[in-house]
Amino acid sequence: MSLLKVDAVHADDASAHGEDLAKGSSNLLLAGGVAFVATCLALLIFFWTIHTPPVVAGDVVHVWVHPMHTITTPVDAAGVRQAPLHYDEVFVFALVRYRNQSDKPVIFKEMTTNITFDDGIHTSYGVSATDYDRIFLAYPDMAPLRSKPLLRDVMVQPKEMVDGMVISSFKVTKAQWDARKDMNFTLEFQFHPNLVLVPQGQPTEQ
Repeated sequence: MSLLKVDAVHADDASAHGEDLAKGSSNLLLAGGVAFVATCLALLIFFWTIHTPPVVAGDVVHVWVHPMHTITTPVDAAGVRQAPLHYDEVFVFALVRYRNQSDKPVIFKEMTTNITFDDGIHTSYGVSATDYDRIFLAYPDMAPLRSKPLLRDVMVQPKEMVDGMVISSFKVTKAQWDARKDMNFTLEFQFHPNLVLVPQGQPTEQ
């Protein structure tokens, strides 16, 4: 092989190597640009999220509890009294309020009371409007706790504040209730995330 051919081969190799370097640099620039754009988008989403208030905000004004130990003596068809039955239940009365912070109406659907006991989480739905009235008829001693109920399927206008009482019950003894680990309330809204409210302080026993 002549020196000219050798030099030509070397020149071709150098040219190919230069092209590879150029391609590598171009790929690096492209990857860097994509990473920069992705980082900017992530930052924009982050700042938008932390500066955008939730659709609904609220709090638990106060919670009252009413433990009950009931003894009933059933009677059979022949009129014979049976052995007494013991029945334990704890009623939870929660006065809550929430506010529509958005610029569009929202619909309140449901509220549950969630208590964690030793065996796990127990959930109780708030009583219906009809049962709300019946409770105070059946248990007159609860009358001092009566307030306007928190109604379901209500359309809440932008910036409107709503408050009301929710009653739920748990079939536990007083000792089991006192040993609870935590308590919170979940408000459900149509087409929007649930709002979980944790009461401040201990409930008042009525």
